[in-house]
Amino acid sequence: MALTGRVGLLALLAAVLPLFFPYGWVIGAIIGVLAVAVAVDFALAGNVRKLVLHRSGDTNVRLGESASVGLVVENLGTRRVRAVVRDAWPPSAGASPRTAEITLPPGERRRVDVTLTPTRRGDRSPVSVTVRSTGPLGLAARQLTRPSPWTLRVLPAFPSRRHLPAKLRKLRELTGQHVALIRGQGTEFDSLREYVAGDDVRSIDWRATARRGDVVVRTWRPERDRRIFLILDTGRTSAGRVGDIPRLDCSMDAALLLGALASRAGDRVDLLAYDRRVRARVEGVPRTELLPAMVRAMAPLEPELIESDAAGMVSALLARSRQRSLVVLLTELNAAALEEGLIPLLPRLTSRHLVMIAAVSDPRVEEMAAARGDLAAVYDAAAAERARGERRRITAELRGYGVEVVDAPPDALAPALADAYLALKAAGRL
Repeated sequence: MALTGRVGLLALLAAVLPLFFPYGWVIGAIIGVLAVAVAVDFALAGNVRKLVLHRSGDTNVRLGESASVGLVVENLGTRRVRAVVRDAWPPSAGASPRTAEITLPPGERRRVDVTLTPTRRGDRSPVSVTVRSTGPLGLAARQLTRPSPWTLRVLPAFPSRRHLPAKLRKLRELTGQHVALIRGQGTEFDSLREYVAGDDVRSIDWRATARRGDVVVRTWRPERDRRIFLILDTGRTSAGRVGDIPRLDCSMDAALLLGALASRAGDRVDLLAYDRRVRARVEGVPRTELLPAMVRAMAPLEPELIESDAAGMVSALLARSRQRSLVVLLTELNAAALEEGLIPLLPRLTSRHLVMIAAVSDPRVEEMAAARGDLAAVYDAAAAERARGERRRITAELRGYGVEVVDAPPDALAPALADAYLALKAAGRL
């Protein structure tokens, strides 16, 4: 009810009560005084329409960390404002504190800091700012709700970055110390050295041997500047949760670790997020800017509750990548979805590229398969074993097409995918 309505109601009660009660005139007088006090208090309350709102603070934060966003309230009026400010954010933004009390003299400004600890990726924006200015008696208040735009982008957590130093050490060993004597598809000439017992005779460079008079062999190292194409499946299967983590978030974490490792190895990395259309892409980005670009592109991605279009995904990939590349598809080993969508298209894809599929397995299925406590546990174990068998079958079918498959639990997927990449590089298959 508006203030004028409340004052009018009090005045009406003050006039009517003496007609029905013996001492109603006393109660009416008290109510009349109260009505006057409320009206005066409202008149003396600071004018909230003269307040101007400004924003400042963080615009990006990694999931699991905290950010600070400031709300500056400026008083352009001529009267002091005593107010309670409520800066309303969505629950997933984790805003604290929710309200703050300020006293704002004319012409001055006050800053209210809000700490945000988001629980979900994506863009988080405030709903509105409500300012309630109370009078000196605290009996009445002026209130105004205004929008105050700001966007905080919540970036992927990237917990697997702790594995990056160890993988880089393996990479340095691979590219610096361990050279191959046999040329592979993904190797390039490194150097010549004298033959020692045990070297493969196929590595002998006969021309250099003839020039030097000593037997000389060639050595090879993994080739640089290869192309890695990461594809995130954002269809319905990526919406499933393994524990408390969506499959899409696990795939993002693995893609970030592989992207960081491959860029350090001198390879070119592109990213495509696809279900029935391109949701995000990172292409042609310099190696030094790759990881920030991938994080920014992944931040607003959410699973789409639709079946992914495998034909459209393959067409989009082939249109973008004409040279031979390592194609890493991060999806789910769902037999029905793969058999109806991707598997019929694999010959077209593997004829031009080396394909790897990375998927998150559910540790809960392994626990259920090992349980034998009671009848219900036995039925659960049978269902889990059937799911495991179906997963093994689809994995064997994919490998029959020459596809590399990485299937690991959430906390092991990223390092397992990085190890698979290093193994391909060591074998000269990239």
